[in-house]
Amino acid sequence: MHRTPLPKGRRMVLAAAVAAATALATTGPVAAEPATDNPTDRQQQYAAAADEYGVPQSVLLGVSYLESRWDTHPGQPSTSGGYGPMHLTDAEQVASTPSSAHVDGDEDPRGDDSRPLVLDPAVAAEPSGDVLPRASLQTLDTAAALTGVAEETLRTDAGANIRGGAALLAAYQKELGGPVGAGSDPAAWYGAVARYSGADTEDAAAAFADEVYDQLGQGVSRTTDDGARVTLAATAVTPDESGLHKLGLRRAERPDGLECPVRLACEWIPAPYEKYGPKPGDYGNHDLAARPAQQKIEYIVIHDTEGYFGPSVKLVQDKTYLGWHYTLRSVDGYVAQHIKAKDVGWHAGNWYVNAKSIGIEHEGFAGHGTWYTEAMYRTSAKLVRHLALRFQIPLDRQHILGHDNVPGTTASTVRGMHWDPGPYWDWSHYFDLMKAPFRGTGTAHTGLVTIDPDYATNRPAFTGCNQQPPGVPKPTPPAAPCPLRGSSSVVLRTAPSADAPLVNDIGLRPDGTPDTMYISDHGARASAGQTYALAEVQGDWTAIWYLGRKAWFLNPADAPTATWSNGFVVTPRPGKATIPVYGRAYPEQAAYPAGVPYQTISPLQYTFAAGQRYALGGVVPGEYYRAVTFDGSAPGDWTVIRGQNRYVQLQFGHRIMFANLDDVLILPASAGGPQ
Repeated sequence: MHRTPLPKGRRMVLAAAVAAATALATTGPVAAEPATDNPTDRQQQYAAAADEYGVPQSVLLGVSYLESRWDTHPGQPSTSGGYGPMHLTDAEQVASTPSSAHVDGDEDPRGDDSRPLVLDPAVAAEPSGDVLPRASLQTLDTAAALTGVAEETLRTDAGANIRGGAALLAAYQKELGGPVGAGSDPAAWYGAVARYSGADTEDAAAAFADEVYDQLGQGVSRTTDDGARVTLAATAVTPDESGLHKLGLRRAERPDGLECPVRLACEWIPAPYEKYGPKPGDYGNHDLAARPAQQKIEYIVIHDTEGYFGPSVKLVQDKTYLGWHYTLRSVDGYVAQHIKAKDVGWHAGNWYVNAKSIGIEHEGFAGHGTWYTEAMYRTSAKLVRHLALRFQIPLDRQHILGHDNVPGTTASTVRGMHWDPGPYWDWSHYFDLMKAPFRGTGTAHTGLVTIDPDYATNRPAFTGCNQQPPGVPKPTPPAAPCPLRGSSSVVLRTAPSADAPLVNDIGLRPDGTPDTMYISDHGARASAGQTYALAEVQGDWTAIWYLGRKAWFLNPADAPTATWSNGFVVTPRPGKATIPVYGRAYPEQAAYPAGVPYQTISPLQYTFAAGQRYALGGVVPGEYYRAVTFDGSAPGDWTVIRGQNRYVQLQFGHRIMFANLDDVLILPASAGGPQ
């Protein structure tokens, strides 16, 4: 396979890593033959590796769980280029994975008609910056030198990968001068665990190690992606943290006012609010505001970067580019904050949502075949929970949105909206980590269903991975199958049959043709945690109201992909055959003061007809935050314009949408629904 040549500096670091591996090779046994992988013996593989290299089994299990939850992802790297349950990293893999600008040339990520944002594609064409911390560049090479096992085997054989991780931990422990042995005190391994994180800052290494030791205290048992049952018994350990300071890692700046939980590894890397041209609107890359005193923060939007942490952080520091609030690193969950929560980032492509949201970018790719790391999931969950509690944002899928759930502003922008973080983001696990798990709260008669497939076994046959950036789905995709892997998405069909065509999203396919299984063609999917109004049940198939029609998904009683829920639905008022739906909840024209252009209340192309019902996500005021000049000099600038209009938020399709409150009735979901 052809690989993009590494920059000279990176090659020098890799050479140093290989030299270090050679020096470390004498610290552990060398095996001529790799371990034979057998999922039924996975627990024993951890025990054997711990004994062979003198690592406490609990420490080995805890580190592996924090890297991968013991999953194998056979042959598939994480965004950080990490392989297998021990996440052994290969920097060359990272360098060979293509990166995109995350923004298409014809889109406006600010999403405000009164101040369109036009980006120079050249800015993001060659993003720079280290893609991995140097500490985590090449542990695969080191593990190969320590064990004598070929790199390819370490990538694909879980048993060999576990041995490689154990050898690394033991080598790190010996370098720190700590006790080695399977029976040694787990508390004495804190420094080695911190180093294993691959972090390049002391607080990030400590945060990883703290998570490992917290997990040791809690214990855990689960079935891996290849069917192995693994258990970590709960053991209270008070770690000796003295080894952390021997690692010589950088201490990140943590100024007052940093909006991160105390134990999170977080650094302030500001996005610039600066002028770059003579016009009042020539500024970037976010807007000043006074939230939540001036306007409530309603949403947190989950993105992926479609690129690597270093280049993405470089881009957010460009005054002519975009601004979002946080970027998270894959290898260790490290957080960089760029914009204060009070200010408005340009990230979601919809100004109404931007003005009322916090945007969080995660290092990763929606459809490149890489996987999101457990370290990043955990850090993100802690950050989102912290922000949600602070700003009183409900921890549900109506308010914790994927970028793929943000609607187009008008009918013309629907097709260009993004689809990240994609169908491989594990929403159920993410909400478990936020202590807000998806729970069934109803019965088959309460009128709502919450999508919640088993992530590991739900493996839709998507196509086109590695071929499509996060923009417009191709109309006729002749694409190769994606590797089968766990997914949060269920596929929606026009009838209760696996042979029925997928439903049509007219915003993506105006000709009415069915949507496809192409990875970015998300118009016929529902995602874990999203709640829909129940339309009908036939045997193993369940229908929901979706984009103006019934959409069917397989939901057998012995392997359910959704749970019954309770709540409220919205339906057109009597006498209204159809009502419009919108991508933004703006005030009426009379609310705008003199000199402020009216932002049109423009309906989307979808139809909400009498007899249909959609899950209620809340009642919101009609609001427009006016911000079009650098210094607030334009009429009405830096104010929130409010009128008499109020809206209901709906789960109308894969994306949320809005309807005017005057056009609808709000009813208990159990009233008048399917029986």
